Amino acid sequence: MFFLIFLRVGAIMVSAPFFESKNIPILFKMGLSLAISIILFPVLRLDNIPFYNDVIPFGIGVLGEMTLGVIIGLSIKLIFSGIQLAGQLVGFQMGFAIVNIMDPVTSTRLSLTAQLNNLVALLIFLSINAHHWLLRALADSFQLVPPFDFRFNNSLMAQLMKIASNMFIIAIKVAAPVMAALLLTSVALGLVARTVPQMNILIVAFPLKIVVGLLFFAFSLPYLLSFLEQIFGGLGSDMLFLLKTI
Repeated sequence: MFFLIFLRVGAIMVSAPFFESKNIPILFKMGLSLAISIILFPVLRLDNIPFYNDVIPFGIGVLGEMTLGVIIGLSIKLIFSGIQLAGQLVGFQMGFAIVNIMDPVTSTRLSLTAQLNNLVALLIFLSINAHHWLLRALADSFQLVPPFDFRFNNSLMAQLMKIASNMFIIAIKVAAPVMAALLLTSVALGLVARTVPQMNILIVAFPLKIVVGLLFFAFSLPYLLSFLEQIFGGLGSDMLFLLKTI
């Protein structure tokens, strides 16, 4: 039973935001997973768990535990992916499509605004103690889905598709204020280019869009704070609903 708990916790640590970073040593992830498993083992009531002598049923159960942990971590990561997508949309409108940096978490190239959005979202996630919902969902997952009881079904796939589609909704809502300001800026620059053809509008547009984008990003931070608090506040109920569909 302790081994199965450790597998599910370890799978979440591998796939959850922040802990999936390659900058975090594997030894630290294993130690943290072991510490959480030791804390959960005497608390959980796992009495009616079947005992398997054969290797194949036990291996299938182990695979199910790892898959369930990855699903829990992935459902949270999709929220941060939506926030990063919002930053990429804003960066493309600002002219930062070429200015990319290496993301140490995913080992991929991201725009500056996407990395900034990700850091702000992570700070808000930790400041409002939303990571406690992750630990609560981890503990409740053993009551709702006991070991060797994981099954794929249509309800689970539908909920995963809903979470994935919600990523794009989050991206549009987060990027909406800055994208609207940049759209109006592009329209204004187009009108100036028509009325004053002597002006080199291309040279003026690049720094102006950067200034407008950063300025409205700063203005939208209170809106972003309240929106992410609402998203992360409903994370616990979303996680429980996802577990109940299994």
